[in-house]
Amino acid sequence: MTGPFLVFLAAMLWATDAPFRLFLTKELSSTFIVLGEHLVDVAIILPVLFAEWRSLAALKAKEWAAVLFVGIAGSALGSIAFTQAFHYVNPSVAILLQKLQPLIAIALSAVLLREALHPRFFAYAALALGGAYLISFPNLVPQLYPGEAFNPNVLGVSLALFAALVWGASTVLGKVVLHRVSFRAVTALRFSIALAFLLAYASYSHAFPVPGTLTLLDIGVIGVIALASGVISLLIYYRGLAQTNASVATLAELGFPLAAVVVNWLFIPGSALVPVQLLGMGILLVSIWRLAAYNREVAVVVA
Repeated sequence: MTGPFLVFLAAMLWATDAPFRLFLTKELSSTFIVLGEHLVDVAIILPVLFAEWRSLAALKAKEWAAVLFVGIAGSALGSIAFTQAFHYVNPSVAILLQKLQPLIAIALSAVLLREALHPRFFAYAALALGGAYLISFPNLVPQLYPGEAFNPNVLGVSLALFAALVWGASTVLGKVVLHRVSFRAVTALRFSIALAFLLAYASYSHAFPVPGTLTLLDIGVIGVIALASGVISLLIYYRGLAQTNASVATLAELGFPLAAVVVNWLFIPGSALVPVQLLGMGILLVSIWRLAAYNREVAVVVA
């Protein structure tokens, strides 16, 4: 079955953008960076939206609500939070925390589908959270910065966790919508809805750069991010998700943080992890692996 491999390939592509994203955050706002990505993505995917327009009539109210969440929260706000986290924490930390997405997806499925959770779930979930804590705070306590009005480390971790939350929810809700329309239509809707929201939000928050400060290099880097981790990877992702169980897809998505840590280590100075964070990474990997196995066992029993 090629579905899980397509999801894994898409996740690997997501890992390529961190060095480019970090470069852009030095001069541009996170909101404008994400807006630029979606502008490129919509320019590419818009013909698909027109071609698939009639199929959208099959969507019911709850499915439109799911699409709106995926577009606004998952694609727009999640990307802004993830990009903004790079200002406050090691990019590898922000990326590793995305391993909590399977936990979030399984828990959300239980809430939406009213499935009972076995005590083993809570044991693995506690283990996963423990690993995430070690990754986030290698000194075992949040790092304090004298004279700061807020704790940058905690803020960066909070932003990364918010991104993990909305992206994990988007996996479940995206699967719901794929029962009605094609993966091409879901991708086009996601980017289009996100772009409309981002245009309004960027105008409200005055996120546009000062005229004359946006360089051709900035535009080119935004284009690279939009292509590699945007429209191309999401088309591959939704094509694979259409053939893959949500629990298996969340496991396959671990290709993103795993590959990203290697990419960051090679291309971003100072992004290597310390031993305590590597221990946390190992704990998190094992717990997420066991959560995915638990979820598959539950699916077999329910079937």
